[in-house]
Amino acid sequence: MSFSIAGKTAIVTGGANGVGLAIGRHFADAGANVMFADMDEKRLANELGEQADDSNIRFFAGDLREKLTIANLLSATIDAFEQVDILINGSRQVIPSDPLDMEDDSVRTLLNQNLMPALRLSQLVAKRMIKQSGDDENENPAGSIINLSSIAARRTHPDLMAYSVSTAALDQLTRSLAVALAPNRIRVNSIALGSVMSASLQSTLKENRTFRDDIEKHTPLSRIAAPNELAETAQYLASDAAGFITGQILTIDGGRTLLDPVAAPAH
Repeated sequence: MSFSIAGKTAIVTGGANGVGLAIGRHFADAGANVMFADMDEKRLANELGEQADDSNIRFFAGDLREKLTIANLLSATIDAFEQVDILINGSRQVIPSDPLDMEDDSVRTLLNQNLMPALRLSQLVAKRMIKQSGDDENENPAGSIINLSSIAARRTHPDLMAYSVSTAALDQLTRSLAVALAPNRIRVNSIALGSVMSASLQSTLKENRTFRDDIEKHTPLSRIAAPNELAETAQYLASDAAGFITGQILTIDGGRTLLDPVAAPAH
């Protein structure tokens, strides 16, 4: 079965840089219509401005922590492409946290950033997918939702407690939505990332030159992944070739989780 997503429409959040940008561009090159969404309007315009509006690419800027913004994103996608078949919840934030500091509000911050927009957007998009599918008696797939998570969800690193909690919640959201939406032929899966050269990781490596060595030492393949390495995996999960896969957390980490030193960096 083909991995084709040609003619399908995808929303990709976190689409202004890193993994989200790479996935969106790959999908567009594969013939999909893509709505890139992010808070950073300037970067969206810089990355996509010349391609948008006269091709299969559009972009939308807004704070997806706001319910109205989420509704506007879906409306903009339908206005541009008339449908939505794929949702990539790729907007993620990583901030350090102190588990023993009672004034540290990072868990709430990252749940609001990494979990709630994915939940709300998935709910809204799923309703649209159900409406589009109508009374399809052929049982054709109605849609695919893919969450970008992290191996931090199942590893223990004290400085990343808040991020670990938010990504663990995202993994459970994936499983719960997969069961809830299966009768509607909507598949929900998650990609748990190891170290990928995202914008946040690039910034961290600039500030801490030894961090790269630490990551590579704890990764059996001894390197950091490039964002475009995740794109083909996302295409597979979005395509009909993965039609019997739902509720799964697919790990792409260069073998990191095969080792278990507690202090190893997990993002």
